[in-house]
Amino acid sequence: MGLAAAIIHNPEVLILDEPTTGLDPNQIIEIRQLIQELGQDKTVLFSSHILPEVEAICSRVIIIHKGNLMANQPIAELNQKESLESVFRSLTGPIRV
Repeated sequence: MGLAAAIIHNPEVLILDEPTTGLDPNQIIEIRQLIQELGQDKTVLFSSHILPEVEAICSRVIIIHKGNLMANQPIAELNQKESLESVFRSLTGPIRV
């Protein structure tokens, strides 16, 4: 419902925060396709901590850590040699307990 409300006015920029959370697998696939289609004509900012979801949807990745821009490049360039998860961890540091 929130996504429908966001796109009904045909905005040039969409800001989506975890838009697939709580959906079943079929709905996730449909929403991914919709986001990719919308991204052909609009700027879509997709925020998620679920990195496989980012890889499935996004063409460009921006990683921000503690207010600092750590990466801003096409996903294909960012994870050429290692997974997005590995890149993220190398840029943001290990988890400390």
